[in-house]
Amino acid sequence: MGRGRREVSKWSLSTNQFQDVTPIPAADPKFRADRTQPILFSPVDPHIMYYAANFLFKTTDGGQNWQTISPDLAREHNGVPANLGDKAAKDPNADKIRGVIYSLAPSFKSVNTIWAGTDDGLLWSTRDGGANWKNITPPELTPWSKVTQLAASHFDDDSAYASVSRFRIDDLRPYIYRTHDGGKSWRLITAGLPTNSPVDSVREDPVRKGLLFAGTETSVWVSFDDGDHWQSLQLNLPHTSMRDLWIHDKDLIVSTHGRSFWILDDISPLRQLADATAKSDAFLFKPASAVRVRRDTNPDTPLPPDEPTALNPPDGAVIDYFVGQTVSGAVTLEILDGQGKLVRKFSSTDKPQHTTEDLAKELIPLYWIRMPKILSAAPGMHRFVWDLHYAAPLSTRSDYPISAIPGDTPRSPQGPMALPGQYAVRLTVNGHVYPEPLIVTMDPRVPASREELARLFEKEQHLASLMTQSTEALTQGRSLREQIQKLTGKSAAAPAENAANPPAAKISGPLADAVSAFEKKLAAVLGGGGGPGGFGGGASPSPTLARSSGALAGLYGGIDRADAAPTVAQLAAMDAAEKDFAAVLKQWTDFKSTDLPALNQQLKSASQPELQLAAHIRSSDEDSDDIE
Repeated sequence: MGRGRREVSKWSLSTNQFQDVTPIPAADPKFRADRTQPILFSPVDPHIMYYAANFLFKTTDGGQNWQTISPDLAREHNGVPANLGDKAAKDPNADKIRGVIYSLAPSFKSVNTIWAGTDDGLLWSTRDGGANWKNITPPELTPWSKVTQLAASHFDDDSAYASVSRFRIDDLRPYIYRTHDGGKSWRLITAGLPTNSPVDSVREDPVRKGLLFAGTETSVWVSFDDGDHWQSLQLNLPHTSMRDLWIHDKDLIVSTHGRSFWILDDISPLRQLADATAKSDAFLFKPASAVRVRRDTNPDTPLPPDEPTALNPPDGAVIDYFVGQTVSGAVTLEILDGQGKLVRKFSSTDKPQHTTEDLAKELIPLYWIRMPKILSAAPGMHRFVWDLHYAAPLSTRSDYPISAIPGDTPRSPQGPMALPGQYAVRLTVNGHVYPEPLIVTMDPRVPASREELARLFEKEQHLASLMTQSTEALTQGRSLREQIQKLTGKSAAAPAENAANPPAAKISGPLADAVSAFEKKLAAVLGGGGGPGGFGGGASPSPTLARSSGALAGLYGGIDRADAAPTVAQLAAMDAAEKDFAAVLKQWTDFKSTDLPALNQQLKSASQPELQLAAHIRSSDEDSDDIE
């Protein structure tokens, strides 16, 4: 209720200059302003901005010109509140204190409808853009009742909600009022709210009619029946003053007094929640649209875990589902593309590819790693995130990028990213299928065309397939090499031919010669260690499985960094790598179908164990996981 001015500034993004455009450029006894005056754009016409003091001002040209579109809306006389006792006698102006417009709600339906509330207990509305105002205050609102917030309805022009705080007169009870007849009548809607916490904010969901949110001096609340009943939505929020709420797209934003901003990611389930949900065997909530956003690939030192930062929302499609008390068999979740082809399938019986014990043995501390998530079949509500990636290709080497995030650094390589478009989610519980559509949208910052993204996706899919084939071949080949080394008594680290390390006397004669020839031919097909991209030291000049595997992995990682079509140089390198791999794959196929059976026949005749092709693919012990 202070006197004077509160500055309105306009900032230029291009020049970084601030301009004072306040409608009250100098102190004037006619005007009064509080510390937090409403400044709002019209949701109907974004060129209209309102500024409230004790009068309401309007500009349509960015503050160059202002119109006064209301009289002084505060009470003429507030009186002295009884809880001041004899303290007011010390101030000769105590009974002359007047209020200001403290809350404002331009209509979502008509540019001419505006709702206003004062910090001394008055509610007003205009239906003609401010030419005429009507006092619509509920009779029970007395002076020193602060209208902390007004929310105009998104669904009709006659509905609004008002939160009121009377803590200044030692009344800590909650007050939220609702009108559906333009303010002719108001109903107090506070059932379920605590009796000792004034209300600072009330908002209506723009999607589901009757879904309301309220912020009190201690917590956040939700109502599914237009305010008739309230229940807590506190979750992990601090118990503090919740000064404002806002719904942006599918997220609920909470502004606290001194305890930061908080965001509840994806309130889609709240928009669909109904009594029938809890009584069903299962329920799949329709997912909100997912934005195809790549994680940060900036190769720089990551922020340490103790650096104060806010968490980003999950990177992918947030899928919420409910499971009843009785579940028989596995719960599965499938993602299908627009043609009905399976993209990913998750099951409650899945086993993590890497256990916590395995991950704990790596060089990377566990607090950096995105831990494996298994679909839950337990009764109750669950949230599962599909990261918008297809299944990862098999690779002989995996690592964690230096663009790390504590607790959320994924293992690479990841599968190709799904294209923007229509998908379907399919939940199966107790043999019943629950389908829902899913829309994946493009990162609005990315200029790539759909055709460019399609080319990228096609190449990623093809390279991923080749990587898996090369990994399977290389893993089988290395397994044969280990079996031969065990058979001949060589250590795993010993070179193929070394006079200082002769073969153990397990086999001899023609069989030893056959094994030696087999080992040399296998070594020629396998090749050396190489490295990602095929540029490692000692790489073979001719195609080998190791060189092909490194080249394919390097190319895959190269084109997977950005949403852009592969370059001409990358396409040429892919063609060369594919030709090399085709050649060495033929050698490997011939080797398995000819050389391996022939040697096994000799081993069998000599009562020696036959060589076995690896049935299960695993990461090579020679390759370590590292951040690089």
